[in-house]
Amino acid sequence: MSAAEQAPLHHTPLHELHLRLGARMVPFAGYAMPVQYPGGVIAEHKQCREAAALFDVSHMGQVRLVGADAAAALETLVPVDVVDLGEGKQRYAFFTNASGGLLDDLMVTRPAANARAAFGDLFLVVNAGCKDADLRHLQTNIGHRCQVTPLPGRALLALQGPQAAHALAELNPCVAQLVFMSGCVLDLAGVPCFVTRSGYTGEDGFEISVPAEAAVKLAEALLARPEVKPAGLGARDTLRLEAGLCLYGHDIGPSTSPVEAGLSWAIQGVRRPGGAREGGYPGAAAIAAHLAGGAHSRRVGLVGLERVPVREGTLLFDAHGHKLGVVTSGTLAPSVNQPIAMAYLPVDHAKPQHEVYAEVRGKRLPMRVTPMPFHPHHYHRG
Repeated sequence: MSAAEQAPLHHTPLHELHLRLGARMVPFAGYAMPVQYPGGVIAEHKQCREAAALFDVSHMGQVRLVGADAAAALETLVPVDVVDLGEGKQRYAFFTNASGGLLDDLMVTRPAANARAAFGDLFLVVNAGCKDADLRHLQTNIGHRCQVTPLPGRALLALQGPQAAHALAELNPCVAQLVFMSGCVLDLAGVPCFVTRSGYTGEDGFEISVPAEAAVKLAEALLARPEVKPAGLGARDTLRLEAGLCLYGHDIGPSTSPVEAGLSWAIQGVRRPGGAREGGYPGAAAIAAHLAGGAHSRRVGLVGLERVPVREGTLLFDAHGHKLGVVTSGTLAPSVNQPIAMAYLPVDHAKPQHEVYAEVRGKRLPMRVTPMPFHPHHYHRG
């Protein structure tokens, strides 16, 4: 057993509340996290699709960058337009390595002036399993250009679903002013929180950075609403997979470029070859080559033609038995009511309607390449 496996698990500020609610706790990214509550994963999944579900995502990293040069500095690490990001706006980004692979994906928000003292000139949320490495990456590479500090003593809640806005508006009606990928400071249950209208389920919803000491109070206020119930990691995974969203360390990683991963949409024109601020980040030449058509594989969605779940790690073959790739995520999707998966396939096999075969318990099961998301997004764009 490794030292990391032997180390005691961290607890989020909501740990005791999870236990009171009957959650089954599991190790995840060094934390004890709720994988499901007594009602089960499918009920939690449907709760999010039909009403509102509350997730504890306090294991994620919250980081602030302070300084007039912060945006330009961050652009040396990501192929994303940060300089032109407006006040109160949020953008999806990713750190790249020298070969154009992905070190992590993250959310970047430029807080308005009244929030900068607490949340910096840029506010980042990074993945739990990468947050220590991300912090070192930022401090090592741009720490001389801006102040890079983790936000201590904070929890992060995600309220997701078609009734999330209604539930949160009961605590502060100003949440209705937010649209998808925007954020601001709002008082919720008497506590100042940084709220963004974003999430990881494909539904409308919010992510709420709240002081750790007030996290239980806020969670209980939301759970007191009849339309809100708690949900764990199990439902979070099935929801994001139906939404066609990548999970770092599974669907994306250091050996996959953003082009291969189908994330080219997140590279704005100003940062692409020929743009005003092209390149200047790790792996820029490799990514430029992929943008020009040099990527040999692509992340695709797959739908099973038989009702057998196809899980991560399952090998994929063509009709002649040649190995094509490996499933990176897969489940029997509750909303779609079909087996779905994501995988990387050679570009000549990645076209919609193309059939491949998944080897499950010695049998080759047909799957069809399909556009993602598998379930429609319902983001509130105003």
